[in-house]
Amino acid sequence: MNVEITKLPNGMTIVTDPMPQLQSAAVGVWVNCGGRNETLAQMGLSHMLEHMAFKGTERRNARQIAEEMESVGAYLNAYTSREQTAFHARALKGDVPLAVDVLADILINPTFEPLELERERGVILQEIGQSKDTPDDIVFDHLQSVAYPDQPMGFPILGNEESVNSFGRDDLKNYMGPNYRAGSMAFIASGAVSHADMVALVSEKFAGLKSGSAQNARPARYAGGDLRVEDDLEQVHIAYAFPGVASADPELYAAQVYVAALGGGMSSRLFQEAREKRGLCYSIYSYANAFVDGGIIGIYAGTGEKEAGEISAVIADQMAALAETASEEEVARAKAQMRSSFLMGLERPSARAEQIASQLHAFGRVLGVEEVLAKLEAVDASAVRAFGSRVMNAGDPSLAAVGPVTHVEDRSHFARRFGAAVKAAE
Repeated sequence: MNVEITKLPNGMTIVTDPMPQLQSAAVGVWVNCGGRNETLAQMGLSHMLEHMAFKGTERRNARQIAEEMESVGAYLNAYTSREQTAFHARALKGDVPLAVDVLADILINPTFEPLELERERGVILQEIGQSKDTPDDIVFDHLQSVAYPDQPMGFPILGNEESVNSFGRDDLKNYMGPNYRAGSMAFIASGAVSHADMVALVSEKFAGLKSGSAQNARPARYAGGDLRVEDDLEQVHIAYAFPGVASADPELYAAQVYVAALGGGMSSRLFQEAREKRGLCYSIYSYANAFVDGGIIGIYAGTGEKEAGEISAVIADQMAALAETASEEEVARAKAQMRSSFLMGLERPSARAEQIASQLHAFGRVLGVEEVLAKLEAVDASAVRAFGSRVMNAGDPSLAAVGPVTHVEDRSHFARRFGAAVKAAE
């Protein structure tokens, strides 16, 4: 990467990552405001704002926004996470100025027309309904809510029916005003762009942004818990969480290698033991989610009603075994998977822009390719074993299950496997 960074007088950060061999570019604005910035009454408001930004501005209505972009073959999209909301586009290099103009327009001049708000409210309520009909999605909302209870980090990104039905135009304006500030925004462009051109263009188009930064989010506080939803399904969907590490923690790479070796592919311990050897499930995997002030190590399994009684013990046993016997060979295999995924991602401008955004948010800077690879390479089997021992002794795992949950192991029994017998007994 040949990244250049400029901070505008209003506080907005501009990052360019030129790929001169390309004929297109990925451009976008990443706002350091997401689900964890909400109050209980605002639950789901970040996501609704993301939707409403596309529904009309002082210069364009919703149809004009779509037609202007699609008339040149470009596309526009957005997403909301717990810590950021992103608005991004992909366009041919000659149409990048149009994409930047549209992005600035929807972020500075949205009108939040009441009629559009009512239409989009219905769309989001359907989205919530769809998520409830997708148990292997909704189980992660349940897991987040018990891992981080009674706090914004545990709220569902979409909100719920009650909160979404309560939002009005003033709620959107009053939330956007103090949070969508230049100091909390990064404009990132990867592909057929030049830094000087992007600085000039963004300086002009985003001049109307207010200076300052988003309101501070509440600190995340992992607690641990248990939530089970009985449902008439063919499978039981079970998700587990353990305290992880923050996105800038020195142990982040050890955590990522650990979850890759544990359940990151077909050669991983969980896949081989639970699916290939025992036939307990069709899908099983592990992951690491990191935030600026914490994170979780997660495991998901989709299994049968009878098999659900065995899966927790198998998972705990494999976690314990990895903490004791992680080998250099399997760690090298896990690192090879991560290395190839990282390097393959560098071939796509959209993935590069995403990576820059996450690094900028976590570290306040963009890491070079060699630095990332060096951090990954420095992880050895002893580091993975040490991290595995940390997880095994963390105490208070979180558990969420959806489906015929009768046979899922009691949390107090499961918690004892992770040094939490006292807490579980209380």
